[in-house]
Amino acid sequence: MANVIELKNVSFSAQDSRKIVQDVSVNFAEGKMTAIVGPSGGGKSTVLKISAGLLVPNSGEVLYQGKNITHMSRSENLDFRRESAFVFQDSALWANQDLYQNLELPLRIHYPKMEKKEREKRIKEVAVMSDYKKDLHVRPARLSMGEQKLVGFARAMLCNPSLLYLDEWVESLDETSAEILINIVKRKRKEGATVIFVCHDMRIVIELAEQIVVVVDGQVTANAPKEALIRDLHTKDFLKVEETVS
Repeated sequence: MANVIELKNVSFSAQDSRKIVQDVSVNFAEGKMTAIVGPSGGGKSTVLKISAGLLVPNSGEVLYQGKNITHMSRSENLDFRRESAFVFQDSALWANQDLYQNLELPLRIHYPKMEKKEREKRIKEVAVMSDYKKDLHVRPARLSMGEQKLVGFARAMLCNPSLLYLDEWVESLDETSAEILINIVKRKRKEGATVIFVCHDMRIVIELAEQIVVVVDGQVTANAPKEALIRDLHTKDFLKVEETVS
C-alpha cells in the first residue's frame, strides 16, 4: 500500500526554542485510517499539523505522494489543498465573517468558476449533513463551541477531500452530533479516503483506527496496526496513554 504522507526526520520547535517534535519519521498509508494518540501536550496535534502542511518543520521533510510539500509549485500546492482538509480542535472559523462566508471561501478558492446557486446548494448540503441546521448568516461568536465544531467540519467536507485531518473533531459535541460526524468519517473511509486523526477518547480510537501512532514527549514511541498494539498489554507508552485518557 502506497504512502500518501511521509514525515522524514521532522523536528519542530516553539518560538522559545522548546522542542515540541523531535526527529519524527512516520508514514501514513493511502486509504487507511490512522490515529495519533498520546498524553496531553505530547506533540500529537503538532505532528498532525506538520503532516497537513500547516506548520513548517525546522528540519526534516514532509512528502505528499513522494513530493516535498515545501517544494511544490503553486498549482501543485492548490491541488494538495483541494484534496486535503483539516478539522481544527477550536474550529478556526474566521471571526470577521459570517458562517456562510466561512463555508463559501474554499469553494471560491478551489472552484472559482462554480456558479453562485451551485455554491449555495453545496453549502446547505454540507451544513445539514454535518448536523448544523441553524442560520448561516451569523458570526461564529454567536455559536456555542459545539456548533462551531459542526460548521468547521462542514467546511472540511465542502470539496469532498480524499485526505482528511481531524484534530479532536468530536470534542465538545453531544452524543448525537458526535455520532453523525463519526459516521461521515466512516463513510469517507469506505469511499477510499485517507484519514489521520487525533483523539483522546480511546473508545473512538478503537472503533475507527486501523493504525495507531503513539506520540510521547514529541517522539513516536510506537507505530503499529491497532490489533497488535492493543494486544501488547506490556507496551509501556500505550498504557500511559490509556491512563491519561481514562
